Amino acid sequence: MFEKVLQELDERKRKVELGGGEKRIQAQHDRGKLTARERIEILVDDGSFVELNPFIEHRSTLFGMDKLESPGEGVVTGYGKIHGRGVYIFSQDFTVFGGALGEMHSKKITNIMDLAAKNGCPVIGLNDSGGARIQEGVVSLDAYGQIFYRNSIYSGVIPQISVIMGPSAGGAVYSPAITDFVLMVEKTSKMFITGPKVIETVTGEKISAEDLGGAKVHSTVSGNAHFTAETEYEALEQVRKLISFLPQNNLEDPPRVYAKEEDDWREDLLNVVPIEGTKVYDIRNVIHHIVDNEDFMEVHANFARNIVVGFGRIGGASVGIVANQPKVMAGGLDIDSADKLARFVRFCDSFNIPLITFEDVTGFFPGIKQEHGGIIRHGAKILYAYSEATVPRITVIVRKAYGGAYVALNSKSIGADLVYAWPNAEIAVMGPEGAANIIFAKEIDESEDPVATRAKKIAEYREKFANPYVASSMGMVDDVIDPRETRIKLKQALDMLKNKRDTRPPKKHGNIPL
Repeated sequence: MFEKVLQELDERKRKVELGGGEKRIQAQHDRGKLTARERIEILVDDGSFVELNPFIEHRSTLFGMDKLESPGEGVVTGYGKIHGRGVYIFSQDFTVFGGALGEMHSKKITNIMDLAAKNGCPVIGLNDSGGARIQEGVVSLDAYGQIFYRNSIYSGVIPQISVIMGPSAGGAVYSPAITDFVLMVEKTSKMFITGPKVIETVTGEKISAEDLGGAKVHSTVSGNAHFTAETEYEALEQVRKLISFLPQNNLEDPPRVYAKEEDDWREDLLNVVPIEGTKVYDIRNVIHHIVDNEDFMEVHANFARNIVVGFGRIGGASVGIVANQPKVMAGGLDIDSADKLARFVRFCDSFNIPLITFEDVTGFFPGIKQEHGGIIRHGAKILYAYSEATVPRITVIVRKAYGGAYVALNSKSIGADLVYAWPNAEIAVMGPEGAANIIFAKEIDESEDPVATRAKKIAEYREKFANPYVASSMGMVDDVIDPRETRIKLKQALDMLKNKRDTRPPKKHGNIPL
């Protein structure tokens, strides 16, 4: 009795699964790209994906659209699991209308976004689209707006991740830009508001699509991409790893992932950081010695490299790590690093991820370009982000902590719960050399041996101010610790702060200096 209707159901499902058909699927593969469904299969746990709204199609009749079918409406949507935890997914199908977005395409996406928010699960978008469906006119623009609105109101409620796996042009780039993390695939991913041809027509500038909006550009210059991968497989594995550090929503804590027992006393740390403030080193070596299994997932690794941010675990608990990078710009803070740092701090605070700051900072980077570019406004974002954060906040001053940058990087004065300093730390308004030149300028100039006098005054300033004990005596540093016990102290602190409750004055929202 049901044989005929079940046969029709199977045929309709098969048609939807084929999308634009075998030829277009082959063309997708020839470009080195996977199909929308293949991507989902790689991303989620085996057999966990459940598709929703497979039979939705467009209802446009203009410009010959009434004669064109759109199996699945150019996007696959549904839910599945990653590491056993629920996620909602949309995957644009480039084989159907080039993945172009229209009214019903958007409806499928907004439906799973709403479900994700209601059920407190992350939403992951696999983007591969030519942009707005021009045949639908202004309706397609409204369709984008429906997505942008949800990206915005669900920000800080559920994690939102965008993976760019093909073109993303015009309005299509703004949804990823609002989400928490953007991943791009090298050579195949492109993001730009206007393409090379339009730019050449309007401005006369000639540039390739890759140089305009490829993965390298967005991960190093613009900062629009947080991660890049050589292949789609690698990008999807990165998403799986990223999800493992994050809670399902803003009302949950991140999952604990216990590793094998380790010796928390880290003898090798003594060989990582040179005591001399002028010698460079890689702060990531410090981080690797602190986190479980040396497993650190760096975010924005190739953008604003003078600051390092990313996720790790200490004693199984997820932590967000912020650290100055002395090997780049002496770890000083500039416009781009301020934006990168503040955004990461705000994400961690939104999703209950404790923040650990490793500080070795010379100050805010000087220069006319920085001043005219708004370093005051951008630097203020760091102060704002840390000050408003209510998650556990711990700082370790590894070496230098100078001037306003010391205050900005999670000092006690802006609400740090605990501040530790290594015994070689220098905490002062500025470095001893610069301070001596200002304070003792006359005395040095008038002395019989200016060089010797200057050296003496530098040593005097360092003894009186540029050490951790002065700040510690005033309660600005909670303890001066042996570098080798840093992991021990951080584990103890995280355990002590795990039930931290902090509130801010009731308000609609603050006005961060954007």
